[in-house]
Amino acid sequence: MTVTASSAADLQQSGRVSAAALVVAVVAALTVGGALILEHVFGYVPCMLCLWGRWPYYVAAPLAALAALLAGRGNLGAARLLLVLAAIALLAGAAIGVYHAGVEWRFWPGPTSCAGANAAPSSAGGLLEQMRTTRIVPCDQAAFRVFGVSLAGYSALISLGLAAVAFIGVRRGRS
Repeated sequence: MTVTASSAADLQQSGRVSAAALVVAVVAALTVGGALILEHVFGYVPCMLCLWGRWPYYVAAPLAALAALLAGRGNLGAARLLLVLAAIALLAGAAIGVYHAGVEWRFWPGPTSCAGANAAPSSAGGLLEQMRTTRIVPCDQAAFRVFGVSLAGYSALISLGLAAVAFIGVRRGRS
């Protein structure tokens, strides 16, 4: 079997699309996993904006995983389309992260209803225990900052970075 220049280029592009899609899928899933660990292990209750900020990852991770699968099977057109859709979702996530970080820094007002979306007790018997262990994080207060950047800020940066990886992955190589 001989490998032509065009089939070698297709194989290279397929590998680039597949690699980019895998990076997007894995990092998006890990980002949501980190948020879930903060919520379920450390007791942080996400605010409404935090929950909104997760949706782009929920959309992008499976789209990117499917794109990686399709690229691996040689269906570059569909893989690129899915990766572009994942990138668009991640750009929306970056916008949500920037908006949320701006609310935390008081650059602009946030939603008036944002005071811990899941803060209601689940049972009357466990109310005192839940009050002791639950940390309600309103939208306008960062739960914590690392190097001066809040989780919303990191979400914006991660989303932007993943969108860039996706767009780099879908670009066509030189013929």
